[in-house]
Amino acid sequence: MFHSIPNQITLARIASVPLLMFLILWGSTSRVSTILAIALFVLAAISDAADGYIARSLDQTTLFGKFADPIADKLMITAALVSFVQLGELGAAPVVVIIAREFLVTALRILAIAEGKVIAASPMGKLKTVTHIWLVLAILVNRSFDTGAAGGLGKEIVLWVAVAMAVISGGEYFYRNREVFRQGT
Repeated sequence: MFHSIPNQITLARIASVPLLMFLILWGSTSRVSTILAIALFVLAAISDAADGYIARSLDQTTLFGKFADPIADKLMITAALVSFVQLGELGAAPVVVIIAREFLVTALRILAIAEGKVIAASPMGKLKTVTHIWLVLAILVNRSFDTGAAGGLGKEIVLWVAVAMAVISGGEYFYRNREVFRQGT
């Protein structure tokens, strides 16, 4: 289970979460660490796409991978967003909306599993993930490079698009899987 290449990539992504937080938080005093945080985060985002592709192409899809891969994604994004709240880059309210969506959709998936159903990632959910990656990168780039007012405006736009996608995709998951609630009654 842990010996497959995709699972090792996923585990490496999970293990890199504390390093990402350290680099982001230390980056408040060091431009080099912010640039390293950008590199690590981009590598993690690429590895997210790579592990799924490798798992499918090498027929190494595992139950552990199906569970751990989305958790790794949520940990990376959540760690970055919480770090940004601590640094004053983001307010707590939009971050709580984003994190709450992740908890709610995960709970929905657990409930569905109890009912014998697997909820696959939807295109809207994947788009949500892309907007959250953009948000983290926009903030890291703004922290590392002089982007001026345009960078600040870009960060705000990406933030509200990411929040909107969290709400819309979360609603879509619940609407599309509403029968899960009917089965339990």
